[in-house]
Amino acid sequence: MQIHTTIASLRAALSGAGRIAFAPTMGNLHAGHVSLMQTARQAADTVVSSIFVNRIQFGPNEDFDCYPRTFQADCAQLEAVGVDHLFAPDEAELYPSPQQYFVLPSPAHDGILEGKIRPGHFQGVATVVTKLFNIVQPQVALFGKKDYQQLMVIRNMVRELNLPIEIIGCEIVRAPDGLALSSRNGYLDAAQRAEAPRLQATLQEVARALATGRRDYSVIEQNAMQQLAAHGWHPDYIAIRNRHDLQAPQGNAALVILAAARLGDTRLIDNLEAG
Repeated sequence: MQIHTTIASLRAALSGAGRIAFAPTMGNLHAGHVSLMQTARQAADTVVSSIFVNRIQFGPNEDFDCYPRTFQADCAQLEAVGVDHLFAPDEAELYPSPQQYFVLPSPAHDGILEGKIRPGHFQGVATVVTKLFNIVQPQVALFGKKDYQQLMVIRNMVRELNLPIEIIGCEIVRAPDGLALSSRNGYLDAAQRAEAPRLQATLQEVARALATGRRDYSVIEQNAMQQLAAHGWHPDYIAIRNRHDLQAPQGNAALVILAAARLGDTRLIDNLEAG
């Protein structure tokens, strides 16, 4: 695996690389990231990943400074799974001057759920992903479904900006007890880690309620949030939404249940496609 810290080096290496699949990350890799790379390996001639902790998608009171950085271990995992090129720029390389041009997602997609709780987050995501797409020039890009709203924002951005990139959403990888793998799981202490699978279990209960034909969505959501709160969680939302645009359910559209909640100081997100 070749490691590139400059745009010029990566672009030179990718000249004539054939079909390129790209899976960007912020590092501190786990089996979920590895599954992205394995799918990428099957989708293209050349697999590129990136490790960059993107400051502009973090809010002022979020965990940018303490976000886990495990570069050497990450490189070993990427090489083992067959990644050809790793782009690992520093901030000065990707943002040589203060960023003044941004990609702004639609308020209908940015002002709800994660975007409402974390204002500016998806602007930061969309901007850095656009920069990375411009640098790598992939034909395929892969993102995990755990960040469901992020995946929707990126798909819409690619479509509306006419970018010639196929976006592949990869399934959530979970621990045996159901907890969605996340770099932030490492913040949990032992007792919190034992409690954490309740988030997915709660989504399963919501899905079972929907499967019985219930459509009192707000009641189901509130009951689920109260159940989490009774076990020491601080939920931001549990929301039943249309899969394709994350708006309120209408008609017979396929649904997804999304959740974000704090357990101690750690904020966890998860989702479950249902119906």
